[in-house]
Amino acid sequence: MRVQTGDNVGIGGFIVTGTVPKHVLVRAIGPSMAGLGVPDALANPLLELHGPGDFTTMSNDNWRDTQEAAIQATGIPPTNNLESAIDATLAPGAYTAVVRGNGDTSGVALVEIYDLDQVSDSKMANLSTRAFVSTGDNIVIAGFMLGSNNGDDRIVVRGLGPSLASAGVPNALADPTLELRDANGALLVTNNNWQDNQAQAAALTAAGLALASPLESGIAATLPPGPYTALLSGASNTTGVGVIEVYDRGAE
Repeated sequence: MRVQTGDNVGIGGFIVTGTVPKHVLVRAIGPSMAGLGVPDALANPLLELHGPGDFTTMSNDNWRDTQEAAIQATGIPPTNNLESAIDATLAPGAYTAVVRGNGDTSGVALVEIYDLDQVSDSKMANLSTRAFVSTGDNIVIAGFMLGSNNGDDRIVVRGLGPSLASAGVPNALADPTLELRDANGALLVTNNNWQDNQAQAAALTAAGLALASPLESGIAATLPPGPYTALLSGASNTTGVGVIEVYDRGAE
């Protein structure tokens, strides 16, 4: 995502469902992306984790400053000392990870949520990313991995824009478009306006995930275990604040 300032910082949301707490690692990645050839990577990310009710907000600047041993023990610490990470065990509920640039800087960053306890009676049921959708390399990209279960999983991906304006979000993306790609980058499904495909529209409605605006995008798919990428852009190279959401609806 392109992390800017003010209302255009990067926001990653996720929902834990089930009956027991879930152990997660949240990371904000910036400097190490420059070494992978990503232009204008965020030089020094700051990470905040917000939760429901009386949850105490957690924050981190440089991951070795706090929780270093716990983060090392996960086996997936950030590779750059300026990157951020939070290790937490979270009760079921909705959480938000906010990524900013230290000193109000901006750049391209990555926010990641890792499920460290996939056998517990809880799961990541929803992931979402809110950020400024630009063009070219600066569209919003949401990657997700379906765990190694015994069958295919039903997922829904949604791209929001116009409905954000009615919720008071300034400069909302007027006409979002979505692509869903596999681990090799091959295009699986694309959608502009969610009602264009009648079968997909029926599946979204039946799942209770119909979009509020006819200009918003939605994809319903059944996928085998593995990594996937959802890309959110603006039709005709338009820009603005958008939200991309991924829902795990469980096995067939």
